[in-house]
Amino acid sequence: MSTVTLIDRMRAASARRGGVRVTLALARWLAMLAITFTGLLAITFFIGRKIPIDPVLAILGDRASASAYAAARLRLGLDKPLIDQFFIYARDVLHGNLGISLLTANPVIDDIRRVFPATLELATLSTFIGIAIGVPLGVAAAVKHNRLVDHIARVIGLAGSSVPVFWLALMGLLLFYARLHWVSGPGRIDPVFDGMVDTRTGSLLVDSLLAGEWDVFQNAFSHIALPAGVLAFYSIAYLSRMTRSFMLEQLSQEYVTTARAKGLPERRVIWRHAFGNIAVPLLTVIALAYSYLLEGSVLTEIVFAWPGIGSYLTGALLNADMNAVLGSTLVIGATFIALNLLTDALYRVFDPRAR
Repeated sequence: MSTVTLIDRMRAASARRGGVRVTLALARWLAMLAITFTGLLAITFFIGRKIPIDPVLAILGDRASASAYAAARLRLGLDKPLIDQFFIYARDVLHGNLGISLLTANPVIDDIRRVFPATLELATLSTFIGIAIGVPLGVAAAVKHNRLVDHIARVIGLAGSSVPVFWLALMGLLLFYARLHWVSGPGRIDPVFDGMVDTRTGSLLVDSLLAGEWDVFQNAFSHIALPAGVLAFYSIAYLSRMTRSFMLEQLSQEYVTTARAKGLPERRVIWRHAFGNIAVPLLTVIALAYSYLLEGSVLTEIVFAWPGIGSYLTGALLNADMNAVLGSTLVIGATFIALNLLTDALYRVFDPRAR
C-alpha cells in the first residue's frame, strides 16, 4: 500500500469520526432541547391547574347552570385524569394551539404574534444601547481601576441592582415627558400614525424606515426612547459590571505584562489581547441580559402602556384568562430556553476549548 493511499484512508477515517462527533453533539443538543421544553410544558401546565381559578366558571360565569357547567367541563377535557389532560395540552401546544383568550376572544397564539414584536423591539433596542455604553464603560473602569471612571461604573452598577424599575420609569415620565417634553407619552405610537405603515418585520422603527415614512419613524422613536432608556440603564449596569470584572482578571495576567514589556501600544494590549479573551464569555452575558429584558419588561410595559407581551400577560392575569397566561408564560420560557441554547452553541463555536 502506497503512502498516498494510506494518508487518504486516514483522512477519510478522521472525517468520518468528525461527522460522528458532530452528529452526536447535535443529537445531545436536540435531546436537551426536548427535555427542557417538556419540563417547561409540565411546570406551566401543573401550575395552571393548581391556581384556584375554575376555567369553566371563567368562561361561563358564576350563574351558569349545573348542566352547562358539566357540558363545558366535558368539552374542555377536565373530567379526564390529570396526566391525560397534560398529554392533550402538550399535543395542542405542539400543533400551535394555545387555546382561546377569554379577554379578546381570539386564539392566544394570534394575540401573542400581535404583541410579542413590540416586546422584541423594546428589548432589542435596550440591549443595543446597553452594549454600546456598558461594555466600553466596563473596559474603561477596569483600565482606570479605582479612579473616577471606575467609581462612576460602580455607582451605576449599584443603582442598577437596587433601584426598582417601576420607580425609575415613573420618574422618567415625570421628568422627560411631563416637565421637559423631550419624548412622547405612553403607548407605542400616536393614534394619527397608527396603520400608516405595513407590518413587515414587526418593528415599527424598521418598518417605517423601509417604507420611507420619516414622520412615523420619528413618532415611534419618541415613544420608544424613554422605555428603552429605562431598560437600557439596567442593561448598562449589568454589562459594565461583568465587563469590568472580566477585564480586571485579564489585565492581571502575565501575558498582558509581557505585551506591555514588548512595547505594544496600550490600545492594542487592551482591546486586542485582554478584550479578545473576554469576548466569548461576554457573549454569554449579553445573551442572558437580552433574555432577562425579554421576560422582565412587564413593569416597564405597564408603566408606559407599551402593547407588548408583558401588558398582555398582566391583563390576562387580572381577568383570570388562564389560556392567555399559560400561553404567554410558555412563549417567554421557550424564548429564554432558545436564547440560552443558542448562546451555548455560539460559545462552542467561538471557543474551541469548550468543545
